[in-house]
Amino acid sequence: MFKDSLERLGLYAQAVINSIGLMMMMLISSAMLLLTPPIKVRNMFKQMEFVGIESLFVVILTGSFTGMVLALQSFNALKRFGAESMVGPTVALSMARELGPVLAGLMVTGRAGSAMATELGTMRVTEQIDALSTMGINPVKYLVVPRIVAGILMFPILTIITDFVGVIGGWFVGVKLLGINSGVYIGRTIDFVTIEDVATGLYKSLVFGLIMTLVACYNGFYTTGGAKGVGRAATTSVVTASVMILVSDYLLSTVLG
Repeated sequence: MFKDSLERLGLYAQAVINSIGLMMMMLISSAMLLLTPPIKVRNMFKQMEFVGIESLFVVILTGSFTGMVLALQSFNALKRFGAESMVGPTVALSMARELGPVLAGLMVTGRAGSAMATELGTMRVTEQIDALSTMGINPVKYLVVPRIVAGILMFPILTIITDFVGVIGGWFVGVKLLGINSGVYIGRTIDFVTIEDVATGLYKSLVFGLIMTLVACYNGFYTTGGAKGVGRAATTSVVTASVMILVSDYLLSTVLG
């Protein structure tokens, strides 16, 4: 029994290492093919629309209510110390440095990441990817590169929007519902929030965009097992990318401060 358990552990470790290797090869290939003519600008804009514009509603909804909850909870906590004026900076710093990029990353992963894995997985099991290779079209350049570029470019924009609506939501709750002076709220926020705080969140969002698209494209591109495999690829993409976003958020927070 111990031998069987050890064997299963070894096979699992081998599968993980193999997946990491294939994923890194896909990333390197994508980087090399990015500037190799012909550059499919139209495909990139199509994916940017899918990742960015079509995700606006979910990130605006998530960001606004997150800012509102942050204002409400931080007010209840800071009121005990007579520091209600710090609600604004608390909301803004939390959104800019952590919650903005992380929540935007998780929401877009659930919406766009699963769709990417499903689309590529369906193309794999129906042999459309093989057909592209047969016609002399590099499937990585045609299918993967535009998605990775779209993720890297659109995640910072979505993060800025999430930060903005979060701060607005926090202001609405703090000023209109909790009675904090508007001038104090805005002034304290401007005093304590710096460009470096916003930049930290944007740096994270670049990494999160790369993680989401790379994981989704990898799982979809190497899908096996028919329709069941497509569903498994979509689920695996969302779970894996979400966990990697949270882990990388901690590592980046440690490095960036």
